[in-house]
Amino acid sequence: MDDFRGIADRIALDIARGRLRAGQRLPPQRAFARRHGIAASTAGRVYAELVRRGLVVGEVGRGTFVRSARAVPQGRALVEDGAARVNLELNYPSVPGQAELLAPALAPLLRPDALTDALRPAAADGTPHAREAAAALLATGDWRPDPGRVLFTGNARQAIAATLGSLVRPGGRVGVEPLTYPLVKEIAGRLGITLVPVRADEDGPVAESVLAAHRSAPLSALYLQPTLHNPTSVTVPAERRLQLARVVEDLGLPVVEDRIWSFLHRDPGPPPFAALAPRLVHLVDGLSKRVAPGLTAGFAVVPEDRVAAVAAAVRSGGWSAGAFALEAAVRWIGDGTVARLVAAKREQAVRRQRLLREALAGFAVRADPHGYFAWWELPEPWRADGFAAAAAAHGIAVTPGTAFRVDPKRTPDAVRLGLASAAEPELAGALRTLAALAARGPRGSSPDGARGSSADGRSGRPW
Repeated sequence: MDDFRGIADRIALDIARGRLRAGQRLPPQRAFARRHGIAASTAGRVYAELVRRGLVVGEVGRGTFVRSARAVPQGRALVEDGAARVNLELNYPSVPGQAELLAPALAPLLRPDALTDALRPAAADGTPHAREAAAALLATGDWRPDPGRVLFTGNARQAIAATLGSLVRPGGRVGVEPLTYPLVKEIAGRLGITLVPVRADEDGPVAESVLAAHRSAPLSALYLQPTLHNPTSVTVPAERRLQLARVVEDLGLPVVEDRIWSFLHRDPGPPPFAALAPRLVHLVDGLSKRVAPGLTAGFAVVPEDRVAAVAAAVRSGGWSAGAFALEAAVRWIGDGTVARLVAAKREQAVRRQRLLREALAGFAVRADPHGYFAWWELPEPWRADGFAAAAAAHGIAVTPGTAFRVDPKRTPDAVRLGLASAAEPELAGALRTLAALAARGPRGSSPDGARGSSADGRSGRPW
């Protein structure tokens, strides 16, 4: 019964020594069984063992492909172990002089008297001063949130978890875009929530699809990223937002609106959903992208009758903001530090998008000229996980499209490129390397290794 492990060990050794390369397709299991003189069931165990070790990735109907000798856990969006020399997966923007901008506001907090207060637990609703500061920061166009409806968490992810946890019972259904933030998938799994993909087009989620999903079995909530959607960069235009708002109002369907990247828009842009359906929308945001991930706060602007329920979810989940971080955030907002960082990061994002366009000219890339990421639909015969593994072999981390998919039957042959974390010279070099890699194609590829079409028959399209 253990013979399959010995065969898996030999395959693993071939991968480690480079005889089987990242992105290379393994033969179908029956062909593998014939070649090794073993039963088909034993071949199945070999392949399952290689998947368990993170050495290969298998997709139903498409085949099994070498991932890399050192794998990233499947479904994760972030690489935090520093293995890659150039990390285009981790996506936290930083600008020169950032620490010098942030330091002055922290100095007064280090006095013993101030530090005593700052080290006490923070309430979910913070302080009146904090609520006013957050409301001013989140205001856009003609919309300014009521400070009395602002709650605080440790970061934006926790704000998502608290709002979803307060809205959806275990076993409940939440509508999402067909490609969604990977950590929402993890949150849903931990809360026992089923994610239901709704159809989307080039303008974002389609209102009729939300209605159809709800009619098939009632949805408990809708989670959307309407501004600079991660990973596709789509910003839902105003008319589509009005259509969606009418549908959720008719259904009484709560919405969690994630606006974590919205600060990159130079003008107000389309109104937030919170302005269109205030009785239903729970808006979440945070400081991790505007400021820094290490000392941050998350915000949730919730309907008036939902404040107590969401605050209770924040407390029960242990997702409260730290008082020190919250006081720092108030100071950074009040003294203009956040505004200066936002201005610098907007300029940086534009420069990096320029590098992207230069390096990947001629490829199918979706990106917003003001955003920090891009969605790259790979050329034939590349597959997302194979390309990510091949990029890792060149010291570059990218996020395979499989990390964002909700429906496992609709596999995007695409990768997301995060442009925020690498220094610009490293970013430019990495993009050129990826372009050359994409043009060359996977080593060991063959006609039977060519990728198939997505479920809607349009190869490489995310929808």
